Amino acid sequence: MGEMIELTASCGHHFQAYSAGDAKAARGLVVVQEIFGVNAHMRRVCDELAGYGYRVVSPALFDRVERGVELGYSEADVQRGLALRAPIDEAAVLRDIEAAAAALAPRPTGIIGYCWGGTIAWLGATRSHAFKAAIGWYGGGIAAAREETPHCPVQLHFGAEDKGIPLADVEAIKARHPEIPVYIYQGAGHGFGCEARASFNARANEIALHRSLAFFAEHLI
Repeated sequence: MGEMIELTASCGHHFQAYSAGDAKAARGLVVVQEIFGVNAHMRRVCDELAGYGYRVVSPALFDRVERGVELGYSEADVQRGLALRAPIDEAAVLRDIEAAAAALAPRPTGIIGYCWGGTIAWLGATRSHAFKAAIGWYGGGIAAAREETPHCPVQLHFGAEDKGIPLADVEAIKARHPEIPVYIYQGAGHGFGCEARASFNARANEIALHRSLAFFAEHLI
């Protein structure tokens, strides 16, 4: 089990982050939240990844608007998460994930994100040099930013039945970046990696996790 810590971004913004794993771990991961905050699911993901030998930090991005946000997965929670996300610009998010990466230095550090965090992981790869590898799970904003060039190896995961991310968007990403491994999971919808959601797909989650861990093991050296 991890703990909440305090970090400071380059702009002076103070925010919380969930940290887990052996303080002496050789490799680090920044884990980026969905639009539901660093809630019980995100902390479970952090604990699971830490169990594979990583020191993990998950920044509370909503702290720029409201501290201590933990949402569930009802439609009301979705709308509240979207409202919290709206005023937070991408430059601010980048400062927060870079502060999380700095907390893990000098370890080789990767970034992995889910939903909103999947898009942020892509931006971390393209707009920052803080990460040695990046993985995005069902990041809905990646297609719109597909013209950007990553500075590190990237791996992406999408559900074939994701109603929020058309397969045409996924194919556009693949066409623009044929060098990036992009995995599509048949029968899986948005949020297939979240055990608290009705869309959870245990098999797709297992395979995507295995691929993610292998990718980080290859590149975080």
